[in-house]
Amino acid sequence: MRVNSNMVPNILADLQQSQSSLNTYLQEVSTGKSVAVPSDNPIASAQMVQNTIETANVDQYSQNVTSVLSTVQSAGSALSSVVNSLTRAVSLGTEGANGTNSSANLQTLAQDVQGILTSVVAQANTSVEGNYIFGGTASTTTPYTADASSPSGYTYNGNSGSNSVAVGDSLSVQVNIPGSQIFSNASNNVLTSLANLVSALQSGNSSSISSATTALNSTIGYVSQQQEFYSNAESRLNAQETVLQQDTVTLSTQATNLIGVNEATAATELSQAETANSATLAAAAKVLPTTLLNYLSAPS
Repeated sequence: MRVNSNMVPNILADLQQSQSSLNTYLQEVSTGKSVAVPSDNPIASAQMVQNTIETANVDQYSQNVTSVLSTVQSAGSALSSVVNSLTRAVSLGTEGANGTNSSANLQTLAQDVQGILTSVVAQANTSVEGNYIFGGTASTTTPYTADASSPSGYTYNGNSGSNSVAVGDSLSVQVNIPGSQIFSNASNNVLTSLANLVSALQSGNSSSISSATTALNSTIGYVSQQQEFYSNAESRLNAQETVLQQDTVTLSTQATNLIGVNEATAATELSQAETANSATLAAAAKVLPTTLLNYLSAPS
């Protein structure tokens, strides 16, 4: 009886198909992806290119939010301390203006206000990770340093610039106000007002102390307004952070739908492919030697 000479190619084709299926499922299980090269699914691959770009953008925006959020929070905290310090200084000024203090008491009050001035300057020179937050865009320069020729005793070394950070497509948030606008503004000069109160207390003139205290009191509301800027900036950053987190989840889900695999299903298919491949190999091991021998010995 003549043996079908086409059996060898058929068996070899079955082996190749079995091994190919096994390799496919092995790849899916090991990578978690159903698409290894664009030709596997051209449409999904093209959509994944856009998904990858958008994911990179969202990641960058998220990093931007994280990098400036602590700075904004530190600025708000510093201004809160300044408001408290100014409130204390006004209280001392009010005490000094009542006309019942001795010269020694007034000097003590003056020293206390001078200490407050030093504290406020320290807050104005607040830095986060080596960057000064009230220097405008000059973040590596100490904003305020001692200057005997200045009415306040300090000079501003920063600039009038401000920084903005991109936190979304066509969305930026301003994250700082220059110190010259907060602490040494022409109409609400915090440092000069404190220095004037120190001088008034040292002079012992009740009228001068009262006037200096009134002027200083007006700066409290002004600094509070600047503090509100940072509070609003923090709220915007937190809100955008939530949006970006949602975008990250959406893009991840989209990527999974495009090229991801169900791990449980992939594991089952891999197990089935391994079983099928083993069976094909076993069958080929039995059939191929006999088939080849019969094929070679068949009469021509």
